[in-house]
Amino acid sequence: MGTATAAHAATRAAAASLGDLKPVPFWLDDPARPAALPALTGEDRCDLLVVGGGYSGLWTALLAKERDPARDVVLIEGREVAWAASGRNGGFCAASLTHGLPNGLARWPGELRTLEELGAGNLDAIEDAVARYAIDCGFERTGEIDVATQPHQLAELRELKAQADRAGITGLELLDRDALRAEVDSPTFLGGLLDRRGVALVNPAALAWGLKRACLDLGVRIHENTPGTALARSGPGMAVRTPYGRVLARQVALGTNVFPSLLRRVRPYTVPVYDYALTTRPLTPAELASIGWRNRQGLGDSANQFHYFRLTADNRVLWGGYDAVYPFGGRLDAARDQRPETYLRLATHFFRCFPQLEGVRFSHAWGGAIDTCTRFAPFFGTAHEGRVAYAAGFTGLGVGATRFGADVMLDLLSGRATHRTRLEMVRRKPLPFPPEPVAWAGIGLTKWSLARADADGGRRNLWLRTMDRLGLGFDS
Repeated sequence: MGTATAAHAATRAAAASLGDLKPVPFWLDDPARPAALPALTGEDRCDLLVVGGGYSGLWTALLAKERDPARDVVLIEGREVAWAASGRNGGFCAASLTHGLPNGLARWPGELRTLEELGAGNLDAIEDAVARYAIDCGFERTGEIDVATQPHQLAELRELKAQADRAGITGLELLDRDALRAEVDSPTFLGGLLDRRGVALVNPAALAWGLKRACLDLGVRIHENTPGTALARSGPGMAVRTPYGRVLARQVALGTNVFPSLLRRVRPYTVPVYDYALTTRPLTPAELASIGWRNRQGLGDSANQFHYFRLTADNRVLWGGYDAVYPFGGRLDAARDQRPETYLRLATHFFRCFPQLEGVRFSHAWGGAIDTCTRFAPFFGTAHEGRVAYAAGFTGLGVGATRFGADVMLDLLSGRATHRTRLEMVRRKPLPFPPEPVAWAGIGLTKWSLARADADGGRRNLWLRTMDRLGLGFDS
């Protein structure tokens, strides 16, 4: 069979696997999904107003009440808790605060050990909160394997392990081809780097719903379908307008992430990037045995345009990533939550990775926007003389890092220096994105260059090397 004929057959088989798709996020297609709470009407007052009902806002509200149970906290969410990125992601809850070790080594080598320790403590605290508040979100401390599917990626993983050893970062283990395929069997796998303790897998929507319930139990007042539309000074505090009223608050924490910040000056620091995922129907015992995966680790390949994949509680494979779609002007549009051409590409890649699962069909397909910044890791700040704090730019690793971001926002609002606020990562911001059409052209050229590097042994062209020197980048 010729190459073109084989590719055509692979595409036909992938298309056939998509015939039963439900175009909704798998995690949100759940009869246990809680009903929305009433919207805010009229005027309300509080000590702390949290804007945004994703992980960032929920952790901020919860930690605020844990720090001071007497603090009066209100949280407003524009749609429903977990509706956006918090209910659409892959459920990888990582310890890393720096969007992975390579990014941390490149940007904060002097404080990487501290950031790694803080990240490990943050993940431990999430695990403790899940147990303490009885959050049924399938929390599994499985670890994660970075997989090499090309020889140059294997060399890069070896170098990363060596860099980690020199920096005193422990807990990583190189796996050769046979050791990796004994864990998860794919003919495309050449080796990997295992992090046994640095990643947990969760049902992301259930985690958000559990945090919502915990907040309510501690006395947080939550209003859903209540977007914040404007922010302004009001006497000694702040006022946030909503469609049917307003909230007067002594302090405000903004956890809106990919959505336009109520602080206009923050908006150039993030752009939305659309990411997509599929889930299979539940695998049979024989199908699961054909690929191994007994230890249920999360996996991600090491390409610039990468895939992430994992097992769900009922043994579906969630398969996502690769395409990262930036809309011109950074305009959010619900119509972009579905992208059939990406689903076909993902399905084709899935069967290339796991040919032993030929004939398996996919059950759900969805997409959503990620808040991306030029350093890939979150940034922080305050406004209105310290009355307002914000955290944004988590770039796809917010399931875990948002709890750390919540602690930083509360530290900043307290006005007291802490071990977190002294970090260079917290004190300095990334470079903003340029205005259009420069942003569109630059992101497009970067994506093209990353794809070319993947096809050319990892060699980075002049554009990527220049972006590296400037501290700019683009990633899914």
